[in-house]
Amino acid sequence: MRILITGAAGMVGRKLAHRLMADRKVGGREISALDLHDVVPFDARSCPSMHITVHVGDLAEEGAAAALVAPKPDLIFHLAGIVSGEAESDLALGYRVNLDGSRALFDAIREAGNCPRVVFTSSIAVFGGPYPDIIPDDFHTVPLTSYGTQKLMSEALLTDYTRRGFMDGIGLRLPTICVRPGKPNKAASGFFSNIIREPLAGHPAVLPVPRDVVHTHASPRSAVGFLMHAASIDGAKVGPRRNLTLPGVGVTVGEQIEALERIAGSDTVALIREQHDDAIWALVKNWPTRFEARRARELGFQAETSFDEIIRAHIEDELTDAAG
Repeated sequence: MRILITGAAGMVGRKLAHRLMADRKVGGREISALDLHDVVPFDARSCPSMHITVHVGDLAEEGAAAALVAPKPDLIFHLAGIVSGEAESDLALGYRVNLDGSRALFDAIREAGNCPRVVFTSSIAVFGGPYPDIIPDDFHTVPLTSYGTQKLMSEALLTDYTRRGFMDGIGLRLPTICVRPGKPNKAASGFFSNIIREPLAGHPAVLPVPRDVVHTHASPRSAVGFLMHAASIDGAKVGPRRNLTLPGVGVTVGEQIEALERIAGSDTVALIREQHDDAIWALVKNWPTRFEARRARELGFQAETSFDEIIRAHIEDELTDAAG
């Protein structure tokens, strides 16, 4: 089995690539080759022995996607994109990367003619309010950000190209991935991770929104699990509605902080400083809250059931290794 990952140098892409290298198979099929693409090079120096090819470039550039799919990969994880805050602040860049890049890839797959499984990372940003307390799977998709609009348009392309037999696509509407390791990025949702990651490392963090904001989260560990499960799930069971809202933990920001205090103590929580940010609040106040995610759960997708579990996953996966 040959696998292509776009956006491989991003946080989830790196973790997925290393999981594939460790497992060396997907759905019982041995991995024969792994193509890793991003606008910056994937660091393959520490990779186990496997046929790995690192590609660097802009997916939206003419001919770039065609070159990537020329070897006819059996499985494609399409993770490439720019984050919500950047897509909102730079409209042209957001559409070029998040929509034009997706369409270029999907058209290249159509022209290659081998109908691979394509796992696409969408977002809960495809939904728009006003919201019920629990958002059902069939809730209307009316995004209130450019990022959500770009993801929704890509979802529609994936569904249509799957219907026409060009690919076997599965779109995953990811909850906010938390706790993200590394440095803060330009995602408007970044503070959800910052207020946990930075205090755990002994650094101050800023909370730019009220504590009663409700949002749904899953760990990076769960995100990789979602992708691996989607890679081998029976498409017939998914049916014609190819985009799935995934499960996660719906909590208030205040409940996040309470979980942090239970695990790391009051001194750690004291490093969080509340400072309202109008620009971030303008986006966050329109975001969805809690999800039913019944279809995804019935199809076998699993996530954490408490925010305490999410924090512990971060400690185990990031801080324990660093300390060791």
